[in-house]
Amino acid sequence: MKYSHKFSDAIHILAYLAIYKDGDLSSKAIAASVEANASVIRNLMSDLRKAGLIESRQGVSGATLTKAPSDINLLDVYDAINMDHDLLHIDPKTNPKCVVGGNIQDTLNETYRQIQSKATDEMRQISLQDIIDGITTRQAAKTK
Repeated sequence: MKYSHKFSDAIHILAYLAIYKDGDLSSKAIAASVEANASVIRNLMSDLRKAGLIESRQGVSGATLTKAPSDINLLDVYDAINMDHDLLHIDPKTNPKCVVGGNIQDTLNETYRQIQSKATDEMRQISLQDIIDGITTRQAAKTK
């Protein structure tokens, strides 16, 4: 099973832009931090720009946040990236003649909706600043 890293990479980009706001903000520099191809970073930055979370100018390297990190929550980032926004997925091919196979999809759909709702509520409560604080706290502990 292949997992998408778009969400964590988008958060990474935003944290990088905030922490290194006076440094090299090129897609190449950010890509080195994410350990991804610069084109992947540019595509994610395009999603973040379209969502109004960052701004950049044509022909100028780098970008800036459009809001304070405390005013950007993880749901904003999650909604910004171009991907399937269901956290959990149901196997669409089950045996309808089996008691389990014939009822699992509807049962799980209901359960997964509840989980998705709780997850989005939690993402709404966590700000980019919370993530940045976690990064800087962990880095400070490493340098002691």
